Amino acid sequence: MGKRKTQRKNAAMLDNDDDNSSVSSSSTMRSDQMSVSGTEEVEFNKDSLLDEAVDALFEKRGSTREKSLAVIINAFNCNLQHQFLEKKFATLLHQCLNCIKKGSSKEISLASHAIGLLALTVGPGDNAHEILEESITPLSQAFKSGSESSKIASLVECLAIITFVGGNDAEETNKSMQIMWQLVHPKLGSNVITVKHSAAVIAAVVSAWSFLLTTMDGRKLSPKLWLESITYLSNMLDKDDRSVRIAAGEAVALIFEMGSLEKFVAEAKGSNDGSVLEGNKSKEGFSHIQGLKEKILNQVRDLSVEAGGKGSAKKDLNNQRNSFKDVLEFLENGYCPETSIKIGGDSLQTSAWSQLIQLNFLRRFLGGGFTKHMQENEFLQEVFGFTPKRRNLLGSEHISNSEKRMYRSPNSVLNKARTQQLNKQRMLSQGRNIGHFAVNAADEDS
Repeated sequence: MGKRKTQRKNAAMLDNDDDNSSVSSSSTMRSDQMSVSGTEEVEFNKDSLLDEAVDALFEKRGSTREKSLAVIINAFNCNLQHQFLEKKFATLLHQCLNCIKKGSSKEISLASHAIGLLALTVGPGDNAHEILEESITPLSQAFKSGSESSKIASLVECLAIITFVGGNDAEETNKSMQIMWQLVHPKLGSNVITVKHSAAVIAAVVSAWSFLLTTMDGRKLSPKLWLESITYLSNMLDKDDRSVRIAAGEAVALIFEMGSLEKFVAEAKGSNDGSVLEGNKSKEGFSHIQGLKEKILNQVRDLSVEAGGKGSAKKDLNNQRNSFKDVLEFLENGYCPETSIKIGGDSLQTSAWSQLIQLNFLRRFLGGGFTKHMQENEFLQEVFGFTPKRRNLLGSEHISNSEKRMYRSPNSVLNKARTQQLNKQRMLSQGRNIGHFAVNAADEDS
């Protein structure tokens, strides 16, 4: 009898049109999950609330679906719902996709976030790849159904997360990056309708694009693509919005860290047929690239010491100065900013732009759930090379045999990320020794 009452109460919370009911239901879940575990009542309430939330995604009323999505997001932030997903993975994914296809902007934003959390929870493997394959078309179509900033930003973040976790190769990642790039830099044509996006959307797209770029091997990307992206990012450094400038600055630093622009300069300098830049001879192409590098260095230098204008928020100005001081130090001397944050009683450290971009993106996406995921999400722990002391004490006896095989597999996303990071660290070390990242035309001509 008590269980039926709990079910009715949960259903009522999800179907109530009062906005406060959403807060109430989320607060109820938080209090349930933070209570002392061990009682059947607490465990039942958690499972019951999630079951009711997923069932409510079938409802016709949009406000009901929105509130159920908020409950699901809160649940996946508070705990890694592995057992729940064993029975409800496919149902949750396809109902979230239905919300994206037919929902309001708010519902689309919530469903996008839920799908991203779903991917981070299941980790790399068949389920994550299924999320990517099933989601990419609905997400692409949703980009065209309106230009609301919050909706577009949520869709972009979702696409970045599901590609980061579920992408099996560079081709899939590159496809997602191209979808993002087309939002802010569409190729003009008779069938292309350009939409002027807000600064918030542009910053979100550049951040998501950079996040995925951290997983790519820059040596395999075309010089023409690099020139297009670095030129566009340089133009963005002159934009009025600070969030756009900071996102562009971090993307520029990442491209230099990957050594891709330096490779492009070498190719332009050594090309005999002038094919690197269409319509230009090799010497002209090299001069153009060198001039672009010098322009970027001057832009970064100016932004690192910019004075505050009328109405300028001091905090935003300081954030910009600090960010571009780090970029400038890297471009001139090859030193990456080193960061350290506390996760419980442990420290998570980064020493490369790729790591810092990944960390900042995932912290923004997970919000209050970041600490919980870093303490228990083994995929994210592998990405950052982070091992909580609690896990050190427990060892690996709680990891299933299939999970152990996944982490050991040389073809797994985790091992690819680990190998890529080691390669980047070696590249950085070499760069510091020979001044690889210093922008100095005289040195390169010699």
